[in-house]
Amino acid sequence: MKPRLFAPPPFPDYELVDSGAAEKLERFGAVTLRRPDPQALWPRRADEREWARADLAFERDPDSGGKRGRWVAGPRARPELARAEPEWTIRWRDASCIVRPTPFKHVGLFPEQAANWQYVADARERIVGPGERPRLLNLFGYTGIASIVAVQAGYDVTHVDASKTSLAWLKENAAASGLADNALRVLLDDALAFARREVRRGSRYHAILVDPPHFGRGPKGETWQFEDHTAPLVEALRELAAERAFLVLSTYAIGFSPLSFHNLLAALGPGQIDSGELALPERERPGLSRRFLPCGFCARWSRGFEPPAVEELEAP
Repeated sequence: MKPRLFAPPPFPDYELVDSGAAEKLERFGAVTLRRPDPQALWPRRADEREWARADLAFERDPDSGGKRGRWVAGPRARPELARAEPEWTIRWRDASCIVRPTPFKHVGLFPEQAANWQYVADARERIVGPGERPRLLNLFGYTGIASIVAVQAGYDVTHVDASKTSLAWLKENAAASGLADNALRVLLDDALAFARREVRRGSRYHAILVDPPHFGRGPKGETWQFEDHTAPLVEALRELAAERAFLVLSTYAIGFSPLSFHNLLAALGPGQIDSGELALPERERPGLSRRFLPCGFCARWSRGFEPPAVEELEAP
């Protein structure tokens, strides 16, 4: 098993401009954001003037223990960005995402996941025959860019999340992407409870996406703890995988390794496993080697078909 850096495909509406000193400077469309990132342990390469020109900067609220904060508009920001809840839309291919900075520093999408969006799209023609529609299950689906990409690629999609806010955001993104109201099945549910019910129903899926948090709550107060519940979830998903199928597991801010994920997905049975890290390349700067920001671990399991080639970043 060789850990890999999964390469994100071209994403014109996103750029990691710089990182360092526990922050990152990013461009989403025409808007530049400055926000915390504990992985960025190294010194910054851009000077302070470039960082100071950010349209929006996240400031932590010390009374919340650093868990919450607020976004402050820069001196050169457009007036609409200075309002209480600014938002704008960016695109990845034909999928639209409404960027909406939140008090938890998130913005509605994780750009490093574009590597998995590409994988889903490329696997579509490989996993079933002409005229067939593979079934895809997206657990912890968040605001749904992966689900939208899958619908546009020709999958029948079931999208599950425990947050009403995230599901409402998904529906906005789907509408912005030109999808009909019934283009995908959207469910407010606990991921593990739903998967176990699907096992009892005898359901099968050709594609399964799992991007769980470290800790979370289900809509009925169910508790999700990564260490306790990920293995039981994978056990249930083993029963849901069709003969020709793939599963993608990804996480952020989890104290495990790609080898842990590799061993976990081996419990799904014989198949090909590729495990490693999701990472974002920084803007190239003359005379300096390319630098990558780690964004979480990822593992992909597949069986019954030749999966898409794994595009890797060439680390220095």
